[in-house]
Formats: sequence, structure tokens, C-alpha cells
Amino acid sequence: MSARGGKKKATKLSRSSRAGVIFPVGRMMRYLRTGKPKYRIGMGAPVYMAAVIEYLAAEILELAGNAARDNKKGRITPRHIKLAVANDEELNQLLRGVTISNGGVLPRIHPELLSKKRTGRVKVDSQASITDKQDEQSKKKPIKKIKGKRGRKPKSTDGDKESVPNSTVEDGPGDGFTILSAKSLFLGQKLSLTESELSKIGLIKVEGIINPTNAEMDLKDGVGKGACCGYLCLPLVVPCSALSCCCSALGNALEKAGGREFLEGVKELRKAQGPLEVASVAVSQASGMAARFIIHCNIPQWGSEKCEDQLEKTVKNCLSAAEDKKLKSVAFPSLPAGRNGFPKQTAAQLILKAISNHFVSSTSSSLKNIYFVLFDSESIGIYLQEMAKLDAK
Repeated sequence: MSARGGKKKATKLSRSSRAGVIFPVGRMMRYLRTGKPKYRIGMGAPVYMAAVIEYLAAEILELAGNAARDNKKGRITPRHIKLAVANDEELNQLLRGVTISNGGVLPRIHPELLSKKRTGRVKVDSQASITDKQDEQSKKKPIKKIKGKRGRKPKSTDGDKESVPNSTVEDGPGDGFTILSAKSLFLGQKLSLTESELSKIGLIKVEGIINPTNAEMDLKDGVGKGACCGYLCLPLVVPCSALSCCCSALGNALEKAGGREFLEGVKELRKAQGPLEVASVAVSQASGMAARFIIHCNIPQWGSEKCEDQLEKTVKNCLSAAEDKKLKSVAFPSLPAGRNGFPKQTAAQLILKAISNHFVSSTSSSLKNIYFVLFDSESIGIYLQEMAKLDAK
């Protein structure tokens, strides 16, 4: 108490502590008043501004920390901040006019630099080989004399007829799908990175397509945003990466391609199977599509308990389901991700690791071709980078 018997003076609290924020409210008010003498500024304006900037800073630091951890670094650099902003749809749109010093650029190889060289040579070589065979056969036919009964055909002609269609069976996923990169796995399987459009997913020439969905297998409600929005989606035909489209857009594309018969099949599967648990899969007929089956999988959310292990388990379960059906080719669109979804870089690393480990641990497999189907340039750059690391290992 003071000498006059009064009460102790209460300690002064700053406006930041009273508002429950860390960023200085008084400094925000000073910045707002600078250069704006004509406007009246309410007492709540600097509080709101400090809270918004504090939220943005925390969000960027969290994503940049994840990027640093993925790159096995203990310190956040401008490069990690650049990757964090670019891989988040909302932050990328907010800061699209901002240049981050020493942030670098996103990895990207334009598909035209790869598609013409590789696909063009394959087509020319295949056409030349067929014409050469036909010329050789036409020269040999008049020289050969066939003995025996008239109704009998020589064995060589049967082999020649079978060789031509078999050469086109494994040419690729079909028209509208450009193979950008390819890699051989442990048991000889071919892992291909493919670019296409989301609307063509029903035309891909594979036997199985992976559809990332929720527990209810709702085609119109996906698990979140897709590869184009900065996160990951996962079907056996991999259309990701990508994508201002979301996983619900992938479900809509499958529904449009399959029609009512496909939708009824999914509804019957939903009734028979019940809710899908996390990392579990269910298989339905791909009615109306070039594929034979659709493999529906319920992937975990980023940040949940053991989410990385659950994602690897989901990929392995999809491959096992394809092998149970004796499928020879599958397509993986980007695994689903949204606001709570996996970052693209992390998802790509986990998916490639899971696929590689699956074939290393298995003695035999019916699968021969695995396609990653991506829709945006950012996802393509990430997968090219991660596949190159896989080659180096």
C-alpha cells in the first residue's frame, strides 16, 4: 500500500496481451495510421491485423518446417519457404506476386522436351519393324513350297500373326497419355510417369485404376483437393499431381466415364462392404471404361497418428488387391490431399518407397506396368525429381 493508504497500482498490460496475440498491436496501429490521416481507424483494426499476420506466419513456418524435414535439414532456408508457399493453393494465390529472395524456382521439365523424343522414336521404330517384317515375308512367300494337304496352314504364319498384335499390347496407356519418364523395378516391372487430362481417365488402357475416396466411397465427395491444388491423390492410374481438380473431380470423371452402371456397382459394393477403414481397399467393376476394375482406397489424413505408415500401407494394399485379381497394369492418379492432406513432395516420396518395397519383398507378381497419371506441371516436376533419386539409390 502507498503512504496514503491507497491500493497498489495494477500492472499495465499491453494491447497484445489483452488481445491474446503475440504480434504487437501498437505497432500495427502505427503502421495503419502512417500515410492515412484522412481515415478513422477503429481500435479493433490493429488487433485483427496482428492476428491475421500471426496466423499466416505460423502457417508458413509449419509448412516450411515440414519441407526442411523432408529434405533432412535442421534449419529453415528461403528455399523451404518457397516450396511451402508454392505447394499450398491458398498461400500460392495470396503471394503469387511476391518474390522470395534465394528461394529458387520449382522443379519442372516441359513435357514437350521429352514426349517428342521418346514417343516419336518408339512409334517410328515400331512402324519400321512391322513394314520390314511384311517385306521379308512377301519376298519369302513365292520361294517357299508348302507340302501337305491343302487345308493345312504352315506354323510360321500363325507365329507371325500373333507377333503383330502382341507388340501393341504393351505399347503404352493409349492416345492422350504422354509417357515422360520410365524406370524398371526390382522384379522387372515398369514404372512410368504419364501426363494427361483428367477427363480422359476413363480411356486409359490399363486393367486397374486406383480411386482415392472416403469411408463411404462417395464419388462426389473425395478425400480433399487433388494434385493440382498442391497435395496428393492416389488411384492405380495416377492422375495427380495434379490439378486444380480435387479428388471429387476424379470421382466425377470416373462416374461420367462409367455411367449409371458403374455408379450402381459402387452403391452395391458400398452396401456389401460397409464403411472403409483407413488404409483398406475395395474393388468394383469398371463398367463403361477401358479398365477392368476400380480399386477404391481410404487414405489417412496428414497429421493423424502414424499417417506416413498408413499411407505406405494403403499403397501396398492397392497393389496386393491388383495382384489378387491377376492384373498386369495399374494406374495411380495422385493420392488425395486437401487442407489436411499430404504435401506433394512427402506423398511422392512415400508412394515411390512403398511401391519399391512391395516388389522387393515379394517373390513374384502379376503386375508388369504401373503408371503415375499426373495433370499439372508442378506434380510432374516433383515426381521426376523423386524418380531420379530412386534411380540414384
